[in-house]
Amino acid sequence: MVYILGGWQSDFSANWAREGMEIADAFAQCVGAGLEATGLEPKDVECGHVGNFVAELFAGQGLLGGFFGLVHPDFEGMPTSRHEGACASGSLAILAAAADIEAGRYDLACVVGLEQMRNVPGNIAAQNLGTAAWAGHEFQDATYLWPRAFSELGHEYQRRWGLKYEHLMRIAEINFSNAKRNPNAQTRSWKFTDASFTADDEANPVVEGMMRKQDCGQVTDGAAVLFLASPRRAEEYARSRGIALESLPRIKGWGHRSASISYERKVRASEGQPYVFPQVRRAILDARERAGIKDIAQIDAVETHDCFTTTEYMAIEHLGLTAPGEAWKAIEDGSIAMGGRLPINPSGGLIGLGHPVGATGVRMALDAYKQVTARAGDCQVEGARNVQTLNIGGSTTTTVSLLIGT
Repeated sequence: MVYILGGWQSDFSANWAREGMEIADAFAQCVGAGLEATGLEPKDVECGHVGNFVAELFAGQGLLGGFFGLVHPDFEGMPTSRHEGACASGSLAILAAAADIEAGRYDLACVVGLEQMRNVPGNIAAQNLGTAAWAGHEFQDATYLWPRAFSELGHEYQRRWGLKYEHLMRIAEINFSNAKRNPNAQTRSWKFTDASFTADDEANPVVEGMMRKQDCGQVTDGAAVLFLASPRRAEEYARSRGIALESLPRIKGWGHRSASISYERKVRASEGQPYVFPQVRRAILDARERAGIKDIAQIDAVETHDCFTTTEYMAIEHLGLTAPGEAWKAIEDGSIAMGGRLPINPSGGLIGLGHPVGATGVRMALDAYKQVTARAGDCQVEGARNVQTLNIGGSTTTTVSLLIGT
């Protein structure tokens, strides 16, 4: 059993380069703020894990575990490692830290997820992020590879079951609306008109295929940190603060599945099956089974990977909120909105809050922690006790789902 003691998230509207910050500065700021938020000391932390996708390309920097030694002298000598799974990198770092704790190696782990992405032109950022696809083999004619890939997912849904663009835009509208309540959201001050959530070429220009501006997650600089503890260390932490151990959230369950890096191979392999991405469905169910949750009604909120509106559309049914091909029903009846049957992305998600690739999985888990401890502020889902995350790397090549609750 692994407990979450707390953490911290940076303001995703920041542009680190413009503020004179390097990625090492952002790392130090994040860890320092996380220690302060939890009341932990550097000497208490026994191991460090970092989730990051492409710091080598964006910042010319590798070996990110070495940044711990720059944060505080007490981190000198602490074992560290870095984990990469494209957009699921942060979740993989959490899984590795949790495994360390479950194996009895360490009692307290620090997990950092971060990515700097706004220090290069948009076309270069797109090239860097495109390395999570099958290099040289797919989407070679696209200017922006990932919008093109998830536009293809929209076309796949259109072919199998039919798809209305208005449903994709309702997903975007909900996530941008949720983000306005989040003080860390990249888009919290953005302004929209009635035309912004339509197929209006001026108010909502085409990026690639059916993906328009409001369909897309953001290019973001951001970092998030979590501190994970063994039952023994969590009990000590709770006792020293005069709180009940049961009040500390736990990682109740997890799912981790991988598939071929080829988008085309994944989609063709699922032809005739209920789900477009069977491994995503398996990861979701694995997390619930390990958590002992048999009914989706036991889950109070979801933080899912809406890198594009089509990804969330896919997630709605893979989560089991609707039958396959019927995600539109949960959109139309308000199930995914705040106050609905299963609010999705109360934080604003990748579309509204932002998507610093390596940080996203850690940020999702931190938002789940906030929800189940009633610390989510204006983003709070009333009475939340169990929150599921769904974090996807590449074209669902790597999928991680966590079930976090008290």
